[in-house]
Amino acid sequence: MDYLKSVVPSQLISERGSNLIVINPGSANIRIGLAQQETPFNIPHCIARHMTGGNVVPKKNVQDQMLNSQITTAQHMEREKAYDIIASLLKIPFLDEEVANNSFPRKMARVDGYNPQSSRKDTAFTWTNVYENSDSSLALEKSVNDGTINESVEQPEVNDCKERTSSECKFREFICGEEALKISPTEPYCIRRPIRRGHLNISQHYPMQQVFEDLHAIWDWILLEKLHIPHSERNMYSAILVVPETFDNREIKEMLSIVLRDLRFSSAVVHQEGLAAVFGNGLSTACVVNIGAQVISVICIEDGVALPTTAKTLPFGGEDISRCLLWTQRHHQTWPPIRTDSLTKPIDLLMLNKLKESYSQIKEGELDAVAVIHSYEDGMPAGSHKTRLTALNVPPMGLFYPMLLVPDVYPPPPRSWFHDYDDMLEDTWHMEFPRRSDMSDGLFPGINGGLQMWESYPFFTTKPKKEEKVGLAEAITSSILSTGRIDLQRKLFCSIQLIGGVALTSGLISAVEERVLHAIPPNEAIDTVEVLQSRTNPTFLSWKGGAILGILDFGRDAWIHREDWVRSGIHVGSGRKYKDSYFLQAQAMCYINS
Repeated sequence: MDYLKSVVPSQLISERGSNLIVINPGSANIRIGLAQQETPFNIPHCIARHMTGGNVVPKKNVQDQMLNSQITTAQHMEREKAYDIIASLLKIPFLDEEVANNSFPRKMARVDGYNPQSSRKDTAFTWTNVYENSDSSLALEKSVNDGTINESVEQPEVNDCKERTSSECKFREFICGEEALKISPTEPYCIRRPIRRGHLNISQHYPMQQVFEDLHAIWDWILLEKLHIPHSERNMYSAILVVPETFDNREIKEMLSIVLRDLRFSSAVVHQEGLAAVFGNGLSTACVVNIGAQVISVICIEDGVALPTTAKTLPFGGEDISRCLLWTQRHHQTWPPIRTDSLTKPIDLLMLNKLKESYSQIKEGELDAVAVIHSYEDGMPAGSHKTRLTALNVPPMGLFYPMLLVPDVYPPPPRSWFHDYDDMLEDTWHMEFPRRSDMSDGLFPGINGGLQMWESYPFFTTKPKKEEKVGLAEAITSSILSTGRIDLQRKLFCSIQLIGGVALTSGLISAVEERVLHAIPPNEAIDTVEVLQSRTNPTFLSWKGGAILGILDFGRDAWIHREDWVRSGIHVGSGRKYKDSYFLQAQAMCYINS
């Protein structure tokens, strides 16, 4: 401890960060990298597997739970009503108002958002080469060695191999990351997303074992191809698993089994996203609002400890905003007459996400922009369509009026698989549990072995977290007020921290401050709301905080060793909550400011 108080942060990074891997899995993207890296690899969390024989069904190229692509009449009416409410707030025409643009053309605005490389907005995607090719493998290796963080490598033309005989060509067994999203629907591949809406995507359409196998395959591919860590050297590394608050305890157990048993890390530790984000920003107390691609989670942290009763989950996120952008343009007839399908064509959702990131922002007044839209048809080169997008400030306001987003297009996975709802936020993590004397070795013969060991310990059953059908401002207000202490409430309302990719939306900070202030009941003695500026990219803040916690806390009893997990069960220590959080806070501040 004396050494930690005197050591220079950069020395800690070099000593401990070189063999610590930080893994922050999300529904749409996974952030992973060495703790000593400035930023992690940010890779779409999906895998496309080659279908052979009778499994080749090109039309069914996305494996998922049943999609509810039909919007009911009631939902459609609610969506139009939400649009008009937002239009009134933003001082723009209502949904069905005709704009007399014949005599007075709409004011055009250049909207760069947070992407200074405006030329990249108009860059079309190319279809992924699905054939094994030594040249492309060399190019991939070179890109990683050069330090370029890019999920995909420019591949040779897809048709190159089709002109040869079948004996000269072989389909790639599986394809991960952004390349998987850019596979032509005509190719015999099935895309899988192992996490959906903040939970493992287990359903009758996507069995549990397949989900585990896909998680293992994606993470193993990243470790091999991006970080260049072969299987023979995994025992020299430890893993920091930064998990979303939405995960149930069993989901965390299974992920630990993948990390320790399958990926063969020597040890691992689990941290929560909210707690990691607080340390990543050099704080000890804050209301953390994680706005991800598919789910939003809100939780309050006090003195480095998460308050479980304040947790809120909203079942929508950035991808819903992207789909709403498409709906808005189609309603205004500004979208070109092309077949854009964000549900069954992942490359279209990829395009919509890029458009949202480049052009959407929250501000008053009419917000239009000229953009190039691309159409992707069955393996053909991308078609370009220059068009005027309109009402670009409406879709992100769906965060406050979720009926605009109609999030049920992707319902959350069914919860019948989860029989125990003990939560990592609960006090069970404080307790010292005895190990059963009759526990035998080798409890992990198969894919489902992780649960057997944990069943040896008592747990407190709690109700599963309920998803809230409210807007972002109401969720934040409810979370903070649930603490019940006016001094803490005032502190939290002035320490709101926005993380996740959607937090980069221009104008969001002021919108959150204004709408949360209005959402506070008038009988509450609170008159100030402040969103704190992030010290680093909010997309990577939880990952960065996990790296800091791992470096500062390495070697304490919160870490789980592979041998204990796989062979002998686990001794649950008492140090899982940081009783010396003020000291850790000071170290984190020193680390960030160095």
